[in-house]
Amino acid sequence: MLSDDEFIDRFISESSQRLAKRHKILTNELSQLGIGSLKSKAGIFFWMDLRRLLKEPTYEAEMTLWRMIIKDVKLNVSPGSSFHCTEPGWFRVCFANMNDETMEVALRRIKVFMKKQMMRRNNLRLSFSSRRFEECAMTPRMIWSPHSPLVMTPHSPLCSSLVVVGMFI
Repeated sequence: MLSDDEFIDRFISESSQRLAKRHKILTNELSQLGIGSLKSKAGIFFWMDLRRLLKEPTYEAEMTLWRMIIKDVKLNVSPGSSFHCTEPGWFRVCFANMNDETMEVALRRIKVFMKKQMMRRNNLRLSFSSRRFEECAMTPRMIWSPHSPLVMTPHSPLCSSLVVVGMFI
């Protein structure tokens, strides 16, 4: 088989086309999820940028994220620290060993994972001191007499210092 030059030429050509197609699909789909990647000209893997998912820019946080991807997504992408990457948050994705069906499953899992991560990051919680809250919102006077000049209203000077803070969960 390896001595058949015609077969080898077809095999290499078809393999190159399949790899290019898979690379294009993966990087385009990930880009739509807000996941960047390093541009590459050829190969069997690419570098996926998950820096924004790190809780802090450390290799420990990268390993925590990698474990989460293994556990929740059931995909084994390689953390950049395994390849002496100089910046935490880059992951190597090998796509040469996937068929089209496996690639679709992987993309679906990554989409679900990214939605969960973005929901966690965007889930806002209201935070303000209990004393201010009680003074401004929960006083019986406010409930019984909202128009009384003696009652603190949300527009009174004492309540104008209330600040609603969004916090990541």
